[in-house]
Amino acid sequence: MNSSYDVADYVEAPKDVSSLEFKDEKQQARFELGVSMMVYKWDALDIAVANSWGGPDSAEKRDWITGVIVDLFKTGKIVDVGLIEETLLYAMVDEFDTNVEDDSALPIAAGIVRLYRECDALNYSNVERLYVEWQEKQARKTDARIVEVKEDPMNPDVSDSEDDEQEEVPMLAEDVEMDIDEPNKPETIIDEDGFELVTKKGRRR
Repeated sequence: MNSSYDVADYVEAPKDVSSLEFKDEKQQARFELGVSMMVYKWDALDIAVANSWGGPDSAEKRDWITGVIVDLFKTGKIVDVGLIEETLLYAMVDEFDTNVEDDSALPIAAGIVRLYRECDALNYSNVERLYVEWQEKQARKTDARIVEVKEDPMNPDVSDSEDDEQEEVPMLAEDVEMDIDEPNKPETIIDEDGFELVTKKGRRR
């Protein structure tokens, strides 16, 4: 995997500019979104967050890592792929007690540098694509959670009430069939609302 990415690849601010932060708010906002989407795309970090390896605030730590990467560009005149990769790996060790050795941070770092160049050229197509992919992934997770909620006993207002209604329907159907099959079935009366009233045999006696 290392051969596909150059750890020495870098972006540098112009001589008369103190940092790599974009002065245009839209450019900076798109770039920060792109960084966030790349960080969320990192499978090693996603697994760590899903399993709460960083504790109950694992999700917040992921967002903090995004902020750390963004700050590299806000405070530095030169940022290379190697620096971003090291920052990601150190954050995993410090915040999630996880030593990632599969080089998976390298394409994430290289992708962030590439997104910076694209945003500098006012090209936001990849940022928008990454965002759409993230939204679709979240939607799939939401659909999975909805199925679980229906079966969750901690949500009686939704699941229990619906289950009760579903259970009552076949019971009513069975009662009707039993009345029809009984001998000497009593006469029925239709009320003004169209409902069928069945008088008890005891009263007819």
